[in-house]
Amino acid sequence: MVKDEPHHINYDDHRIHFGNAGPMGLSAFALTTFVLSLVNCQARSVKTSNIVIGLAAFYGGLVQLLAGMWELINDHTFNALALSSYAGFWMSFAAISIPWFHIADAYASETELNQAIGLYLLGWMIFTYGLCLVTIKSTVMFFGLFFMLGNTFLLLAIGSFAESASTTKAGGVVGVITAFIAWYVAYAGVSNRSNSYLVVKPIPIPVFGHN
Repeated sequence: MVKDEPHHINYDDHRIHFGNAGPMGLSAFALTTFVLSLVNCQARSVKTSNIVIGLAAFYGGLVQLLAGMWELINDHTFNALALSSYAGFWMSFAAISIPWFHIADAYASETELNQAIGLYLLGWMIFTYGLCLVTIKSTVMFFGLFFMLGNTFLLLAIGSFAESASTTKAGGVVGVITAFIAWYVAYAGVSNRSNSYLVVKPIPIPVFGHN
C-alpha cells in the first residue's frame, strides 16, 4: 500500500495582493500638514484652524489610517507604523478642536491649555525623531521628511509652551517645507516612464561600514 505524500499548500498563491498604499497615505498627510502649517503661518491673515478639522478627520485621519492598514497587510511594517500613527495624530487633533469632545473646555485657562498642547506636541516630537533614526539608511528625502517633521513638532511645542506666536509661525514655515517633501516622496512612489515624462529617482543615503 502506497502512502500518499502530504500535499503542500502555497498560501502565497491565494493571497490577495494590494497596491502600494504609501503614496496615498503620504498625500493625505502632506495636504493636511500643508493647510495647518499655512494657518500657523497666519497666511492671508487666517489665525483660526477650524478649516483643518475636516481634513484632519477624513483625509489626514481616515484615509491615512486605511493606507496604514493596507501597508500592514503588505508587510510594510514601518509604513504601517508611521501612517497609522500620524492618522491617529490628525484624528486626535480634530478631536481637540471639535467642541462636543469638551477637551479644551476642561482647562481652567488658555495658558493651561497651551501647556497641555505643548506636552501633546512634545510627545509627537519624540516619536517622530525616533522614526527618523530608522530612516538614516533609506533615502535623502525620506529621512528629510521625518527630520523636518520632528523639527516642526519641536517648534510648535516651544511656541505652545512659551505662548510665542513667532515660534509657532516658524513651525508653520517648517511644516510647509515638510508637506512639500511628503508630496515629493508620494510622487516618487507613483511616477514612472509609463505615466509621466517627469520621473524622480530616490537618492540613497550612503551606508558606511557596509560590505
